[in-house]
Amino acid sequence: MSWTRVIVLSALTTLLILTFSSVVENAAVRDDSKPADHKGAARQVFMPESDASNFFKRRGRSRRSVQYYEFQAEQRILIKADEQRREYNEEQRNEYENYVEEDRDETNERSRETNEQLREYHYDGYYPRSQWFH
Repeated sequence: MSWTRVIVLSALTTLLILTFSSVVENAAVRDDSKPADHKGAARQVFMPESDASNFFKRRGRSRRSVQYYEFQAEQRILIKADEQRREYNEEQRNEYENYVEEDRDETNERSRETNEQLREYHYDGYYPRSQWFH
């Protein structure tokens, strides 16, 4: 039990020496490579106005800014309008192709009927055609 008393007493004496010593400013190890400048710490915390405005301008273009989400919403609207325009043009093209196909079919049918009537009217029993003009 005597060894605990020795440790406690030595710790207390060291503590008293450190607290009453005028040489010691703090318990941290001092780095002598940098001069002790108290205003330098304030310069690190505060920055000039131009740097601060540039900082916020750069933050405005980041992914989480309001401008980015507005830009995304605008792009979604443009993409949706493009899709609607594409669907409308495709529908119009399909209607036109159907109309042209029906028109061609009618024209071909009329010309075929006309040709059949002409063949029936001018048929004189000779077939193939080489014998028509004898």
